[in-house]
Formats: sequence, C-alpha cells, structure tokens
Amino acid sequence: MGAYIARRVLLMIPTLLGILFISFVVVQFAPGGPVERVIAQLSGADTGASSRISGSSGGDMGAQRQVGASADAMNSKYRGAQGLDPDFIKSLEKQFGFDKPAPERFALMVWNFARFDFGKSYFRDVSVIQLIKEKLPVSMSLGIWMTLLTYLISIPLGIRKAIRDGSRFDIWTSGIIIIGFAIPGFLFAILLIILFAGGSFYDLFPLRGLTSDGWSQFPWYWKIIDYFWHLTLPLISMALGAFATMTLLTKNSFLDEIRKQYVMTARAKGCTETQVLYGHIFRNAMLIVIAGFPSAFIHAFFSGSLLIETIFSLDGLGLLGFESVLNRDYPVVFGTLFIFSLVGLVVNLISDLAYMWVDPRIDFEAREA
Repeated sequence: MGAYIARRVLLMIPTLLGILFISFVVVQFAPGGPVERVIAQLSGADTGASSRISGSSGGDMGAQRQVGASADAMNSKYRGAQGLDPDFIKSLEKQFGFDKPAPERFALMVWNFARFDFGKSYFRDVSVIQLIKEKLPVSMSLGIWMTLLTYLISIPLGIRKAIRDGSRFDIWTSGIIIIGFAIPGFLFAILLIILFAGGSFYDLFPLRGLTSDGWSQFPWYWKIIDYFWHLTLPLISMALGAFATMTLLTKNSFLDEIRKQYVMTARAKGCTETQVLYGHIFRNAMLIVIAGFPSAFIHAFFSGSLLIETIFSLDGLGLLGFESVLNRDYPVVFGTLFIFSLVGLVVNLISDLAYMWVDPRIDFEAREA
C-alpha cells in the first residue's frame, strides 16, 4: 500500500508539469494579454481589468503616456500601441515579466510553484495566495455542503428505488428526478430568487454573501443559523442536477447487483433482506458511486459554482478564475489552475484508497506489479 501511494504521489509531479506546460503554451498563442489590456485602457477602449491596476502603476502609466510618437517597431507587437512611448511599452513588459523569453518564464514559474509561491495579481495589489484565501470560504461552503447533501439524499433514495423498482414510488420519484435534471441550475436559481428572495412573491432569504452584517456579534447558535440561511438557495440550485444524476446512478448500480448469482445464494442461505442488501450488495454497488466522487467533488468545489456565485453575489474561486481568464491576470490563472489540478489528483488518490476500503478484493498495487 505504501509503495502504491508513493508511486501515485510521484506521478503527480509530471502530471502537474504537463498541465502547466500545455496551459502555458496555449496562453502564448492566445490573443490579448495584460500589456494589451493596459494599452486598451489608456486608449479608452477598455474599462475592465486594467482599471484595477494599483494607483502607483496607474500614475506611472499616466505620466509616461505620449500621443503622436512615431510607429516604432516595438509598438507594432501590440495592437493599439501606436502613439505610445516605446520605453513605456518596455516598462510594461518588464512589469508583467514579458521582457524574458518564454522558456525562462516557464522555468521560473515552475520553480516558484514548487515552493507554492504564486506571485501577485497583475491588476490587484495582493498576492495570489491571499486572493485564494479570501475566496476559499465561499467555494468550500458550496462544494462541501453540496456534495454532502447530494450523497446523503441520493444514496438512500437510489437504494429505495432499486428495492421498489417499478412501484408507484419509483415512478413518481423518477418523474421528479428527470424534471430536476432537465432544469438548468442557474435557471432554477433565478426561479428561487423570484419566489423566495424578494422577487415577485416572498422575501425569505438573503441574496448576497455568506453571512449577515454584524455576524461576528451574533451568538454561536445564531451564527450557524445565519450561515445556512444564506446557503439555502445556492445549495438547492447547485444540488438539483447532481442529485438527479447520483440517485439514478445508485439505483442502476444496485439493480445490477441485485440480479447477480451471489445475491440469490445469500437469500438461499437464509439471510434477511437487510443482510443481503447491506452485507453483500452494498459494497459492490457503491464502487461505481465512489468512482464518480472525484469528478463530482471537483465540479462542485470549483467550476460548478460559477453561475451560482454570480447569481447570488458569492465571491468564490469559480468567479475568481473566470474573471482572471477574461482579464488576462496570468498569475491568478496559473495559480488557481495549479491548485485545482493538485486537489483533483489528491482526491483521485483518495478515491482509489476508498475503493480498496469498500472492497478489499481490489488491490491496485498487485495489478501494477
């Protein structure tokens, strides 16, 4: 077991390097960039990311702006740079690290990431780590609680549906599940806002943040209530599609196992239905559910919450990564990508270990040998 875990951990290193390398190459050929964003802001063609550059940098840029300069060769590298001082363009390149060749920039990035030094945001005067720490509570709240809620409801419901396959209970719950799966999460979130968050009907739930103003002054029990009060609508919106998928996956997995020969043998030996279900079927049926856990967790924790964060004004990692890509804030882009990938690889390893715990017959180490 120890050797298998060690090999998996060592394999994470080339995997992370490959992810970073491919992403870095793609970025080199992608149109636009932080220098172009600044140039566009100076020319009045952009009001996005570059408007958030620190005051000192903005002052330097304003002081160095010159209109009417000749179309220098340096300027021709960037769209819209004509009319700006070539020395100013060079200073921008140095500020963003583009004065070095691409291989050197990639090597420096890898060396820094190996020490978990992700640098500072181009357009916010704060480190990438600090930005991630600020956004992490939102993504943790949405991802962990949504995954927990989905599994706690879907697994018992899926088992019940498998036992009562074809019954009225199975039919009407399947209808509800299919409808829930067909409704996009963001559309259902808007519906919940209209109905329960000050839209056209009731004003029962808040629309912004994880906690209310003055939360730190609340008694401990009221802090918990207020926290989940803010999370109720976002969690329902996110769990809708995942809840349907996990329930049907659990049901079909149990149905496949129920029809197998070993189940008939266990019943013939006099085992009760509960013993057959949880003593024999459960471990085998749960393998496929465990297999889907890493992707479900990563999706909920990072990417799946983007639209929900936007709709409910929750500033989390999903929104941070999306805005960073749009704004060409490369330190944040690569920093979040590295962390997302690392977490995904670790969760996959945990999933394999859970495989072995649920079914001791599975031995990944023996298979590799």
